[in-house]
Amino acid sequence: MESDYAIIGGGVVGLSVAWGLLRRGRSVTVIDGDDAGPRASRGNFGLVWVQSKGMKQPRYAQWSQTSAALWRGFAGELGDQTGIDLGLRQDGGYDLHFSEETLAETVAKYDVLKRELGGDYPFEVLGHNALRKEEPHIGPKVVGAILHRQDGHANPLRLLQALADGVRRAGGRVLTGRKVVAVDRGDGFAVACADGTRIRADRVVLSAGLGAAQLGPLLGFRAPVRPQRGQVLITEKLPPLINRPSLIARQVNEGGIQIGATNEEVGLDDGVTRKGLAQLAQEAVMAYPALARAQMVRSWGALRVLSPDGLPIYQESPTHPGAYLVTCHSGITLAAVHALRLPDWLERTPEAPDLEVFNETRFS
Repeated sequence: MESDYAIIGGGVVGLSVAWGLLRRGRSVTVIDGDDAGPRASRGNFGLVWVQSKGMKQPRYAQWSQTSAALWRGFAGELGDQTGIDLGLRQDGGYDLHFSEETLAETVAKYDVLKRELGGDYPFEVLGHNALRKEEPHIGPKVVGAILHRQDGHANPLRLLQALADGVRRAGGRVLTGRKVVAVDRGDGFAVACADGTRIRADRVVLSAGLGAAQLGPLLGFRAPVRPQRGQVLITEKLPPLINRPSLIARQVNEGGIQIGATNEEVGLDDGVTRKGLAQLAQEAVMAYPALARAQMVRSWGALRVLSPDGLPIYQESPTHPGAYLVTCHSGITLAAVHALRLPDWLERTPEAPDLEVFNETRFS
């Protein structure tokens, strides 16, 4: 098999890049592992989120804003191609606070970031009474919230389904159940899988999430990624209860409420714990007391992908030119920019975004 690009990793990140390259007329083969591996794409919270991103690196805030602004067009084009509604809503999101002190501290940080971004950071502070007008079911223990107008949410499983379908419809190949064991450099790249499959490509994009830690050194990357577990609770389908999403809970387009998520450093353990789920439930009921009467229908744990500073890594290999590392924590938020802007960087076009601050040499 021969392609312009071999994409190692068939989650939201890899498929977004693949879809974007196919959209530009490139031939692409996506190589995906089996379902036994850790997959951030099947366990994320589904937020298209700007606020709190880039507090220590304004370029990350700008990159997230760019993606959020592109999301509606991206969802529309992908939906038209596949017939899959991604359930996108982008009319703002909340950072809820249970104390005046934490609210004031966060607002001060946002004010600093807003100045660094030249004023382009549209948020407003809502006291409890103002918030209650927007969210009638908010609890009395919530003292206020920060409403960021660029935030929203989508259905992440539909996004994954649509991207896989869209890649195939555009002529891309998606090889599932393949474990990459070697990548050789000669006339281009030869990607070898454990089952004997070999793919030749002019360029390789490593977007294998946590798998980059093992595969990265084969291509000259450090790939310093680590897992972080997030546990999530899902309620039964309910009448409208939550108008806008927050980091505590969101009501999906199908009616269920997603509650989450924990942030746990537990290695590769993606299980659920009674303690973790109890903490999620307690905070959710504090925010929305009506949830105390809701039935929980399922829960799960999944492993996020984090770099040492939490920012994405975009890097061309210093030893294997034509090989790229693309990895990030916010695969849903950045899906639009990975599809519509990152191909310019891979193709080195005049419109290529400046991603130098996301080079992994920052960890040296």
